[in-house]
Amino acid sequence: MKIKRLIGGNLESNGYILYAQGTPFSYIIDPGYLPQRFLKELSSAGLKLEGILLTHHHYDHVGAVDVIAKTTGCPVYLHRGDCDMYGGPVTNMLSHGDSLPFSEEEIRVLHTPGHTKGSVCFYCEKSKVCFTGDTIFDVDLGRTDLKDGSEWEMRESVRSIIDLWGNDITIYPGHGDPATMKYVRKYNREFLELLK
Repeated sequence: MKIKRLIGGNLESNGYILYAQGTPFSYIIDPGYLPQRFLKELSSAGLKLEGILLTHHHYDHVGAVDVIAKTTGCPVYLHRGDCDMYGGPVTNMLSHGDSLPFSEEEIRVLHTPGHTKGSVCFYCEKSKVCFTGDTIFDVDLGRTDLKDGSEWEMRESVRSIIDLWGNDITIYPGHGDPATMKYVRKYNREFLELLK
């Protein structure tokens, strides 16, 4: 799996292009800003966009969706728990355990509410990577004090899903740098506090 990160906006939100060497098959995850930059990257690499995957509904992760979707005609994927808050067009509503084909592996949908009701992580077991949106970062967790956030749900997501990931899994969050779960287990105090 090849991963291209694009950073945009005042909050320096991460958007990602996923593709595999030797195939035009690609996905975009969380394009919050820079729609023309995403489109240019796809075009210059000769990639065909199979879909836009959204970890949650917040504007800094979905702001570029309309332009990209209208230009490419690709479907938009979002968990059903966030569709009402999003308000934009969603082609496919996701549920926990859904999987999407990607080259010689699959992208699994993990429902991890807490930051929003419909927050998800996109987990690729073969490549040992997980795109976590604003659920978990290298040294902290996503906010739970916003309109549809929940500290209790975040605690359950951390305990029942995230803590099960091996140390060799690399997380690609919605803000900040990637990190291994080994790093997270050493330096992420909020994560460690919720496990006590």
